[in-house]
Amino acid sequence: IYLSIIISFPHNRHEKSLGLLTMKFVSLLQEAKDGVLDLKVAADSLAVKQKRRIYDITNVLEGVGLIEKKNKNIIQWRGENRGSQTQEVLEQVEVLKAQISELEAQEKELDDQKAWLEENIKHFIHDPITSKYPF
Repeated sequence: IYLSIIISFPHNRHEKSLGLLTMKFVSLLQEAKDGVLDLKVAADSLAVKQKRRIYDITNVLEGVGLIEKKNKNIIQWRGENRGSQTQEVLEQVEVLKAQISELEAQEKELDDQKAWLEENIKHFIHDPITSKYPF
């Protein structure tokens, strides 16, 4: 069972990356009426299975001052509109890009560790000594 769980993870994680989800989320938020968005609606609209990822994004955006929480699941965009590029917005974008780069590096490290584990499990299964013991 454990082996099938480890092997079943997708090898191409680009489509599920936090950076891509963040860009889609911010676009959805900027297009929302008055910049107000229900996080449950956003999670459904973006087809996110783990709502935790949406909350991770909102925590970062709130931390850099681009959104504010109106109540538990309602947020409002505080950043500038799409057309304006103030220095403050550009600086916030740079902070977010740096955070995305850091998260992508962490994701790559986890992918590398997963590949190493998969290889070791494969060697363990095919090892003549350990294959005698089916447990």
